[in-house]
Amino acid sequence: MEIVCPIDAELGTEISALLTPPSPADVEEYLNELIQSSSRQCNGITVKQNGELGKGVYADSDLKEGELLLKDQMLVGLQHSSNKIDCLVCSFCFRFVGSVELQIGRRLYLQELGVSAGRDCCEADYSAEDEDLDDSGPSSSIYKEKVPLPKGIAESVMNGGLKLPYSDKFSLPPAVPCPGGCKEAYYCSKQCAESDWDLSHSLLCTGERSKAISREALVKFIQHANDTNDIFLLAAKAVSSTILKYRKLKVAYSEDRENIPNVAGSPYLSLLLKAWKPISVGHKRRWWDCIALPFDVEPSDEAAFRMQIRELAFTSLELLKAAIFDEECKPIFSLEIYGHIIAMFELNNLDLVVVSPVEDYFLYIDDLPNPEKKEVEVITRPFLDALGDDYSVCCQGTAFYPLQSCMNHSCSPNAKAFKREEDRDGQATIIALKPISEGEEVTISYVDEDLPYKERQSLLADYGFKCRCPKCLEEEP
Repeated sequence: MEIVCPIDAELGTEISALLTPPSPADVEEYLNELIQSSSRQCNGITVKQNGELGKGVYADSDLKEGELLLKDQMLVGLQHSSNKIDCLVCSFCFRFVGSVELQIGRRLYLQELGVSAGRDCCEADYSAEDEDLDDSGPSSSIYKEKVPLPKGIAESVMNGGLKLPYSDKFSLPPAVPCPGGCKEAYYCSKQCAESDWDLSHSLLCTGERSKAISREALVKFIQHANDTNDIFLLAAKAVSSTILKYRKLKVAYSEDRENIPNVAGSPYLSLLLKAWKPISVGHKRRWWDCIALPFDVEPSDEAAFRMQIRELAFTSLELLKAAIFDEECKPIFSLEIYGHIIAMFELNNLDLVVVSPVEDYFLYIDDLPNPEKKEVEVITRPFLDALGDDYSVCCQGTAFYPLQSCMNHSCSPNAKAFKREEDRDGQATIIALKPISEGEEVTISYVDEDLPYKERQSLLADYGFKCRCPKCLEEEP
């Protein structure tokens, strides 16, 4: 029997208003305002409509190969729960925090405790108060079994009791705890902590100062997302952000209520629509309609699979509603709205990757001249052996980037997402792969463009289209 969300039946008019796409002119205006904003580095690009493909990003000046086109600030993003064991990063900008010693010691200490991915890996308080290697560097293509450190060493280096040689060359900002006291979110600065609190975390914090209506329900929601799909955590950030923006808009207009437009009979729906605008530019379809069919699901079972996905989303929504429901923002707790939010991330998400300073540290040690290198490795080598071959694990997550998501696909792209040496946070960095002429569309590849034609097209089918770029037309059977 199909699940029915009561809010969908009750608030059809309001939900329809939220899901009505903004006009192409409004979308262009909004996105080009983002290009001009101080929070983004944009060079020689603009957003405009592209006929059959909708909106696209275009060069508004001649661009050189290797030139930075965009550093895009995410709308929402998250670090994968399993990755939190390996990397302690700012929950807002995703820079590594603490120190090299904290990063190494914390990981080894949790390893000793047998902490599994996504379980209590952030509950500690981290706030501030042999032989030569071959040419391959500290990592080897042959898997090496981890060699545990003597008991107490990992905890000592984590807590600052032991300093590693040359670690001061890789200084990191101190870890700032969450203002809500949840001990799950840490930040690289007070500014990032306050920004995240104001944007979404105040409603999603499980600490004592959380503004959630039920911290117990919030914990259940987070656990469900960790057990099923952490895309629900992204959706929760989008919902929370919309609620908090709505509340700020309401306060700003509270003294002039007579001048607030009345939309669909609700005196405040116009404010909700304004708060919803960043999402309205990105959403297109419902999650259960657009999610790719897994390879192990037979076509004959597709309808049942999509119904299960819808039920999973409804379970998540009910848990979130119990945690942060706001009566005045009731329409965004409809299953239709929730499904569109999740699909926006499903279709437009980009991997969030930040290189680990731990990798940089061990590579630096490996490049030291002898005999200094041998002397230093007496101290550092046991830590490298304890970490094993995956010592260089980077921060990994997923995020939605408003401008990057406007870039259309080509199997022969002229730009790509690429982290330069100086890019040490979670922003999306797009550089030119080749010279781009003024007026030319800026394209990236959604898949590995070196794959055979059929494999590329199969992967692109999950995005709902077939590539017709010159390369594909040439390779088409």
